[in-house]
Amino acid sequence: MSPGVIALLLFAGLSEAAGRILPLVARRPGMSRTFVAGLLLPAGLVEGVVFALWPLTAWTLAELVLSSPPPGDGLTWTPSMVAPLMLSAVLAFPLLGPLLHLLLFVGVGAGLAGPLAAATGLGWWGAAGCVAAAGAGLGVAVEAVRRLVVRISASPVQEPVI
Repeated sequence: MSPGVIALLLFAGLSEAAGRILPLVARRPGMSRTFVAGLLLPAGLVEGVVFALWPLTAWTLAELVLSSPPPGDGLTWTPSMVAPLMLSAVLAFPLLGPLLHLLLFVGVGAGLAGPLAAATGLGWWGAAGCVAAAGAGLGVAVEAVRRLVVRISASPVQEPVI
């Protein structure tokens, strides 16, 4: 992966994390900026890594579907493939439209399906299924980790002393 693609993936991850964290911050007005930045940076890095793993996971699923392994090293991000992903991550803010965000992710997945189909020899629909399964699996895994972190880091409610 080129440094430009890595930078775009990290920016998309940071934007996606901001879209998830900032609504929580709005509900808790007493949070400090350093604490929010401390949440935002690792979350953005994790989201960027998940975005980077999406084509690799789809390639791995395609290898499992095919009887013989496809030729090549795998599917990697290119700048033209990352641009729609970054746009969908920028639009991740819930007030700007979760449905539009979902539609853009479907569009990015469809964009990944074409190169995957060409590289593996699967049909477009088979490749789209691998991309969708990879995206859904990564999404479920990240959401499970997110909920686990929230559960572990949740502080107990303090009862007022009267």
